[in-house]
Amino acid sequence: MPLDPNDSAQRITDAQAKGTLATVKTYLSLSGPGWLQSAITLGGGSLAGALFLGVVGGYSMLWVQMCAILMGVIMLAAISYVSLSTDESVFQGMRTHINPVLAWGWILATLAANMVWSLPQFSLAYGALTENIAPDLFPNASSLATKLTVSIVILAIVTSITFLYGSKGIGIRIYETLLKIIVGVIVLSFIGVTIKLALTDNGLPFGEIISGFIPNPSLIFQPSDSYQAFLDTITNPEARAFWTDTVLGKQRDVIVAAASAAVGINMTFLLPFSMRAKGWGKKHRGLAIFDLSTGMVVPFLIATACIVIASGTLFHAQPYDGVLVEENGVLTLTTDASLAPQAGQINSMFTSRVITSDTLAAAPVEPGELRIAAMLLNRSNMQFATSLEPLVGGTMAHFVFGVGVVAMALSSISILMLISGFVICEMFGYPHGGIQHKLGTLAAATGILWPVLWSGPSVAYLAVPTSVFGYTLLPVAFLAFFLMMNSKKLLGDSRPEGRSRIIWNTLMGVSLLVTGTASVSTAWSKTIGDFDIGKFFLITFGLAIIAGHFYLKKKHKDSAVL
Repeated sequence: MPLDPNDSAQRITDAQAKGTLATVKTYLSLSGPGWLQSAITLGGGSLAGALFLGVVGGYSMLWVQMCAILMGVIMLAAISYVSLSTDESVFQGMRTHINPVLAWGWILATLAANMVWSLPQFSLAYGALTENIAPDLFPNASSLATKLTVSIVILAIVTSITFLYGSKGIGIRIYETLLKIIVGVIVLSFIGVTIKLALTDNGLPFGEIISGFIPNPSLIFQPSDSYQAFLDTITNPEARAFWTDTVLGKQRDVIVAAASAAVGINMTFLLPFSMRAKGWGKKHRGLAIFDLSTGMVVPFLIATACIVIASGTLFHAQPYDGVLVEENGVLTLTTDASLAPQAGQINSMFTSRVITSDTLAAAPVEPGELRIAAMLLNRSNMQFATSLEPLVGGTMAHFVFGVGVVAMALSSISILMLISGFVICEMFGYPHGGIQHKLGTLAAATGILWPVLWSGPSVAYLAVPTSVFGYTLLPVAFLAFFLMMNSKKLLGDSRPEGRSRIIWNTLMGVSLLVTGTASVSTAWSKTIGDFDIGKFFLITFGLAIIAGHFYLKKKHKDSAVL
């Protein structure tokens, strides 16, 4: 019987026999799931993360998303290896062979991440519609009723489209293609802006940009040089200490948020399904790693680096436009009514400063303090859109930015809903694609509640605190897949051995150590009122994992006796 020319496994075998070049060409023609992961990671969260990295750290934080995506793709490669080496679902394999607590922790954390991450997607889409695309259509854009109404309309549109996934209709293919084109346009726009800035008379400081890709963990513990220069102008030691802590808190949140948006725990859940849907198996493990490296890492690094460069050039260490007024050498807050929300934020910062100590309460406010407070204000979609002005001009910049953000948000909401459907099916043993899957997608409809849960003037900044939450969950998946890659019971003869196992464990161990340390340190300090919710969760979950280990060990022992 002649071989099927469309048999991808046979094509890979034939290509490998011909050499590296033929293998690469075949891999390129068969790629797919990696590009889907790229579409997820280049969503609203990554856009917001890159924009705020530029605002807070400038070029000095270019390394953050690079390191995050590299560590993330190592674990995604491990996930692909495990998934393609076994016949059962990843969740069931994890539950029956590794640790039931980790398995349920992974699946529940994925569902929680979907429900939380959908919040900023709706807020980003709303901000783009009301601030960039059609501000005149929303005269009461700040009202709760308007926010909820528009969000419900967005949900209805995305739900109707999401329910069509899996069908062969041309409409859904047109929708997917259109979203990819629009997202591509905004990514290419930021690349164009970077090139345009490089060609101006002042150019770009390529030395600083290159050094910005060198990991600098000290930014977790000390302010960036630009902020430090202003902190040094504050003569009052207590005031300087207060603003140092404030700057550090902002830097840490933005770093964690940007890292979280690069690879989220929900991506670890989607990848096995997207590969299985392509009919991939053991012969496709090399293709899966190649697919992730080329389809996900390269586009992400280029796109996010250009966004950080554009944002950093225009906004880093710059006070929020118009919020400070200097007359006769005296610096004061603006009284402009249109900037009242931003002025209110600055006043809130100084309220926190006042209650820090009795000494500070009586101390006069120094100009350096006002400037730092104005620099720390969260930019809105309106400000971020101006980063495209060097390329396309003012009006078109708002339109391109707004349409791109809406496309990213809609795409992200659709995928979050799809993943939620998979989660519900896996949890309750329902078949994928049925009515239960469709109903399960509605778990991510929680995003319409963003106006109730978020009152900040920058709707784009909601992506930061939600991504911080998501990042604290990621090591659950990383730990689970580290153990799966080393499980003989699960993988059998497919478990890596010798030098291959050493390389896998070294790479995964570094990723797990870095993300785990960052996650634990972030979660450990979280409180609700006076209750240390972070410490309680980490200790309780840790004890539960230990209990799950002994439970499974006893279960296997009892099964062996029978």
